[in-house]
Amino acid sequence: MTKTIKLSCLICALTVSTLTHAESNTWKKLKAFADVTDVRGASSKEEFKALKWLQNQYQAIGLNAEIQPFSFSVKGKTYESNNLEVVIKGKSAKTVIVGAHYDGVTGSGSKGFIDNASGAITLLGVAEQIKSKPLPYTVRLVHFGAEEIGIFGSEAYVNNQKNNLKNVIGMINLDTIIGGDYLYIHSAQAKPYSCKKIDKQNYNSNPILRDKLLALSHSLNLKNGFIIHPTTSAFKQGETGSWSDHYPFACSGIPIAYLESTNFLINGKDGYDGYSQTTDKQFWDCFDDKKMTACHRQTESKWGNIWHTKFDSATFLTAKENKKLESQLNSAVTLISHFLFLP
Repeated sequence: MTKTIKLSCLICALTVSTLTHAESNTWKKLKAFADVTDVRGASSKEEFKALKWLQNQYQAIGLNAEIQPFSFSVKGKTYESNNLEVVIKGKSAKTVIVGAHYDGVTGSGSKGFIDNASGAITLLGVAEQIKSKPLPYTVRLVHFGAEEIGIFGSEAYVNNQKNNLKNVIGMINLDTIIGGDYLYIHSAQAKPYSCKKIDKQNYNSNPILRDKLLALSHSLNLKNGFIIHPTTSAFKQGETGSWSDHYPFACSGIPIAYLESTNFLINGKDGYDGYSQTTDKQFWDCFDDKKMTACHRQTESKWGNIWHTKFDSATFLTAKENKKLESQLNSAVTLISHFLFLP
């Protein structure tokens, strides 16, 4: 990828009508995924059911999706899960990975609609956009299992020698890309993550991938465009922590970008860390608009959170027509699809 953003003429092939159809179809697929899966806990029958549903969706559009089993241990007990990889070859062996976990958190009432069915189904939308057009680089679309209880899927993927990473020039992580007040693009922290679970460590915090995506978002003039968060007490401008599937790749020496929907302007339970996603008052006991925090911090219980709560379900979030969520999903599909055609 060049340092200057130039929209390739190949993008012209992505006509407005084609994009509109693909985006609309992605939103329908997200709701369909929610209909056929329940709580997708790591190593559960529902997680495997989700895996097979995703594999069948790729096969239906003419793409091979390879299941990659892996095992992981929690409190001395071993469990089994799977990653799912789709490889779309480009003109070059140089490779961009776009990944998202497909499992969900358990025990919170969440059904994982935004966290992270939204990211998983965005990969399907991107696949439909790029599958039959010439790409400058090879693309790997990877669905990671067992993220919510320890980021085990992406760790296993990076540590698996069969998944040769020598030609990988960037990794884009999609985790909870709808639901919050803003759409952000993050880079890895300049201060290295703990990489002790990664076999071959070569930490990379270069923000080049984030910055290219940000510039492209601006040039596309998306209805819901992406930004970087300001410097807060928790993070430097545009940087993020290690709590999602980008971290093993940063530890392996690969530039990462992490797309997320939340609100870093809210003074949440633990400060300005982005964990409070929205100022929407239905997700607060009481929200103070002027102070951008809870009216009563000692008694607040909701904290503007959708993820990991009972609110994260298609039943709740689509009870009324939710154009905001659909628009945010469309922005992610459009941005990633166009980005993968850049020289």
